Amino acid sequence: RPGEVSRVTVVPVQAVELVEAAAARAAAAARRIEPRTPVVDAPDVLVQHLVTCALGGGFHPDALRDEVRGTHAYARLSDADWQWALDFVVHGGASLNAYPEYRRVVQGADGVAHVPDRQIARRHRMGIGTIVSEASITVAFRNGTKLGQVEESFAAALKPGDCFAFAGRVLEFVRVHELTAWVRPATAKAARVPRWTGGKMALSTELADATRALIAGAAQGTYDAPEMRRVRPLLELQARWSALPGEREWLVEAIATRDGHGLFFYPFAGRLAHFGLATLFAYRLGARDPASFSITANDYGFGLVSPQPVALSHGDLGRLLAAPDVERDILAGLNATELSRRHFREIARVAGLVFQGFPGQPHPQRQLQASSGLLYDVFAQYDADNALLAQAVREVLERRLEAPRLTAALARLRGSRVVLTRPARPTPFAFPLLVEMFRESLS
Repeated sequence: RPGEVSRVTVVPVQAVELVEAAAARAAAAARRIEPRTPVVDAPDVLVQHLVTCALGGGFHPDALRDEVRGTHAYARLSDADWQWALDFVVHGGASLNAYPEYRRVVQGADGVAHVPDRQIARRHRMGIGTIVSEASITVAFRNGTKLGQVEESFAAALKPGDCFAFAGRVLEFVRVHELTAWVRPATAKAARVPRWTGGKMALSTELADATRALIAGAAQGTYDAPEMRRVRPLLELQARWSALPGEREWLVEAIATRDGHGLFFYPFAGRLAHFGLATLFAYRLGARDPASFSITANDYGFGLVSPQPVALSHGDLGRLLAAPDVERDILAGLNATELSRRHFREIARVAGLVFQGFPGQPHPQRQLQASSGLLYDVFAQYDADNALLAQAVREVLERRLEAPRLTAALARLRGSRVVLTRPARPTPFAFPLLVEMFRESLS
């Protein structure tokens, strides 16, 4: 309520989140505000803006280019990128120039670009905006029985044979077809659990730094905050069984459990960055010695669990953190092509390549999926340098894995001292990761 004092109630899912609560309260009292990183160099928004300006009385290309470069988002816009966007709305680019509906802008003899077609104008006005909702996938048995819906981003990461828990049972994923995830009953006991967008909000950089500082203080015996005093017995147990990392240290634990041999890493960099690091480490370890890993990650760390022992030394950790080919190795470990294809649907919608329908006449989601998928295939085969394709890959890395933060975490880990321990049993840090262990896998 405007003018009222906010009250925050913290409900920890696990005890270590009390440390996060103490860090958040201290940061709020110190008025430390998290930065919001603006989006830059988004070609889909630029394409939409060109058509919008052409509708709003027309534009002179050179004048609009200078105006666009005056913004923070496109300050680095090159002449080649500008020309690509202009050609894309005028001709449809290298692969769509044969289709009249993609020749949306015409430059007149006076040099002013405008939209000549009333139908194209109507459709564009109905699609202006950049907010795209997450598509849902229906989960159904092969006999047609529907069980409910999951978000498409979860289904996109599944491969045939993967098992996940849904509607009170364990299901084996068969395939996705026409916005339906076809499944069959599974006998496996271990299964991934679907996540929805609201459950994927990762620890921010500001909060991660503050949490790491409190853990380092606890290693020195400092427990000033009431939350820290409450969690002190657990942190002292962690120190006895393994270690508490200092601010210039990071902890790695090698633990043998009944479910396999686990490697647990604690960079305190946030869930999404940890999933990227887990994918990178699993891929590089598997490239050295073929293995299968169950992957688990939370805001504080991540774990890789394999049926066979995995040798890990300080030298091995150095190779896991090595800078060359980080992005390539992460994309190789992910189902990157399918993730890019599905993310391309949002880009195609913002760029005006697909139409979602007029009010009261919604465009069928099934047709929207087919249209964006066909465009993706056409660009990939006939226009490999298309800026919208490159944007899809880049945004998968940025949104799913928080690539800039992952890069910063790797740089910090390379400059920190690793504390490698081999506890006899799962530690307080490792236990929450073991609970979530079977969400992801890499073989």
